[in-house]
Amino acid sequence: MSELDRIRWQCRRGLLELDLILNRFLECEVESLPEPELQTFKELLGEADTRLLAWVMGQEEAPARFEALIRRLQLQ
Repeated sequence: MSELDRIRWQCRRGLLELDLILNRFLECEVESLPEPELQTFKELLGEADTRLLAWVMGQEEAPARFEALIRRLQLQ
């Protein structure tokens, strides 16, 4: 399984809204991410669904290391 396939699998979440956001980002952005940002994205995918959705929806403030990625996800 390639790294992109692993990331694609991790983008499958338990919340439909999050699935849609992450998969759109995956299709449009992930292949152009520099390696440090790709690593941060993989770390972001390790977060709980509810926390990640709250960050993307602006209901909670994301940790500083994820802020730039969260902004990019919000634009999707």
